[in-house]
Amino acid sequence: MTISTASDARSRRNVTVLMIAQATIGSQLAMIFVLGGLAGQSLASNVCWATLPISMIVFGSMTTAPWMSHVMQKFGRRTGFLVGVSGGAIGAAIAAYALSVSSFPLFLLGSYFTGIYMSAHGFYRFAAVDTASKEFSPKAMSYVMAGGLAAAFIGPQMTIFTTDAMTVPFLGTYVAVVIINVVGGFLFLFLDIPTPKKHPQHTSGGRSRWGMLKSPRIAVAIIAAMVSYALMNLIMTSAPLAIVGSGHPQSAAAHVVTGHVLAMFIPSFFTGHLIVRFGVEKIISLGLIILASAGVVGLMGVDIMGFYGALILLGIGWNFGFIGASTMLTAAHTDQERGSIQGINDMIVFGFVTLGSLSSGVLMNCSGSNVVAGWSAVNLAMVPFLALAGGALIWLAMRPKTSIESV
Repeated sequence: MTISTASDARSRRNVTVLMIAQATIGSQLAMIFVLGGLAGQSLASNVCWATLPISMIVFGSMTTAPWMSHVMQKFGRRTGFLVGVSGGAIGAAIAAYALSVSSFPLFLLGSYFTGIYMSAHGFYRFAAVDTASKEFSPKAMSYVMAGGLAAAFIGPQMTIFTTDAMTVPFLGTYVAVVIINVVGGFLFLFLDIPTPKKHPQHTSGGRSRWGMLKSPRIAVAIIAAMVSYALMNLIMTSAPLAIVGSGHPQSAAAHVVTGHVLAMFIPSFFTGHLIVRFGVEKIISLGLIILASAGVVGLMGVDIMGFYGALILLGIGWNFGFIGASTMLTAAHTDQERGSIQGINDMIVFGFVTLGSLSSGVLMNCSGSNVVAGWSAVNLAMVPFLALAGGALIWLAMRPKTSIESV
């Protein structure tokens, strides 16, 4: 297979910048997701709302994704990513202050601003293919996602070192996140991604939003991404609560999350190659099967090795399902349509993830009489959503392909 080296020279530079950003600035998400539920549990008056801060992060990402995509379409990726790190810094600063004064509402506000960063972070994968050739696109996206491998080490390890660095528990972690955003923002000055050309009013900028959503491949891509990400978030949000609630130390929760994040991103070194070789539908299907396996392992108990097994499978399944779905989406729209459909995609995906993280705390803490019952309820909740995504893929496979849908 040949690759267009002329166009991909610029793409490789951008991929490198985005990989570094994924590894360093992106580590804040691992830090916050490890501690968000525990910090929320320490501030909330009702333990059922322990994971509400994480839900607010995802809700912030959902509600800002459409206008973040519009900003990037109009002013460029660099501007959008700088807005993202600004939101991350402001959110962490508010959360740090909230911890110092023991205010749960302020902590939720800070979490919402963190969602602005999470929204921008979600567009790293799309930015990776903006300047890539058709052959290099799946690999470019996969390589950028692989930058999360370093974040798997940096985030949880920084969490361990900063959790008790100050008198107020967790405060040091959020101060560190402020610094990560401020310093990391300089990376985006090295991006070289042109702003999409504006089209004269008398020319078409692509299909309408509804027209794109009616496209079978776009619809299935959104469903697969939505289910993969929401189920990963559902289990991962509850895991630290289940681990600590089962009598294991907080450091064990951080180490399990490290294993999970490693599993999320190590496959990225070859996911793109697998998509090119076997096709995106097969890789998404494999991801859903592995996600189901994670649920089965999770139902086997609350020993520490069980948590490792479930969370590692969860990470691998997310990688294949989410990267596969994102690749399917980028191949199903034009450059002129990207600002609209990518924003809609992430709004729907993170809207579903918000529901998953809200359900996570309720299922974990309030659906049974003990930790085992709560953890089992969380894992059983995966079943209907896996059936939805699997059914959508089967429906797509049974449809006769048209020239447009085969893109």
